[in-house]
Amino acid sequence: MTLHLTLLRLMQFRSHVLLDAGFDGRPVVLTGDNGAGKTNLLEAISLLSPGRGLRRAAPEELIGQPAGLGWRIEARLTRHATPHEVLTEARPGALRSVRIDGKATAQSALGRLVPMLWLTPAMDRLWIEGAEGRRRFLDRLVLGFSPDHAEAALTYDKAMRERNRLLREGVSDAGWYGVLESRMAESGAMLTANRRAALTRLARAADPSSPFPQADLRLADDSPDDLATALAEGRRRDMAAGRSLTGPHRADLTALWAARGIPAAQCSTGEQKALLLAVVLAHASALREDSGLAPILLLDEVAAHLDAARREALYDALCALGAQAFLTGTEASLFAPLGRRAQAFHLAGSALTPTELP
Repeated sequence: MTLHLTLLRLMQFRSHVLLDAGFDGRPVVLTGDNGAGKTNLLEAISLLSPGRGLRRAAPEELIGQPAGLGWRIEARLTRHATPHEVLTEARPGALRSVRIDGKATAQSALGRLVPMLWLTPAMDRLWIEGAEGRRRFLDRLVLGFSPDHAEAALTYDKAMRERNRLLREGVSDAGWYGVLESRMAESGAMLTANRRAALTRLARAADPSSPFPQADLRLADDSPDDLATALAEGRRRDMAAGRSLTGPHRADLTALWAARGIPAAQCSTGEQKALLLAVVLAHASALREDSGLAPILLLDEVAAHLDAARREALYDALCALGAQAFLTGTEASLFAPLGRRAQAFHLAGSALTPTELP
């Protein structure tokens, strides 16, 4: 069984006025000069999953020129041999809308249809920057195993934002807080349970024989078991801060290079990237084993900081998984070991030209 993107059309999306592309399920190599729009194309594909995509851009930031038209992404995907049509778009000043097989639906439905994960150059610093980025990465991993995780996160965030508003306005009505805190506690418990289950599953899927260093991932979360009570007792403190200071929204993901016991933050840039790739491969392997489908992978400038041996090992692993991975780079020679196992395109402006790897 397979999951792959077969057709993609972009209209007025960032630098792409109109772009049409067809794919056959093999890994896809996209080459082109810096600024050619390779990452823009990956970003469009990332919007076939829930959320704000790999750059976390607001819908209005994605609109190309002329700006008054809005943007539109049309795609055809095949999942377990069944084709599905996906359309997502946003007009100026409007929220992003989603249609699957002609029916309007919530973004969360994309998570059930299209498991997807990505790595970008900005994520090379994931282990050494703030907890927010690591938490987003963890939740993207969780989404592959538990598609309802997106709905739980949305419920939690909505209740927390409303509670934070009350805190900033100095509202003291316990009844209003009680409803929101109960909602945060219920959805927050689901978030934490999903995160822990995903990390347990990833640990089982790790391949100790892999050339990539395996990461020992841990959830750092000091949320109390009775979150509703803790929030109620902490209202005065939270009011002084103007925000909620307790809950799974403050959790962090920690990582050790398992074989050496070295925190990921203390590893070299190349080893940090290799640790991330080990996690991505374990995630894809676990999903394929559990559902018969490897996720779609978006790997932007993935060859950077990898030596030739690890590049070749990565390409072999992607092909063995049967994953449709989209890989970008400026030099086609970096992807030569893929040979005919991959489709290759050169991107210039909105012209996507088939080519061959050297």
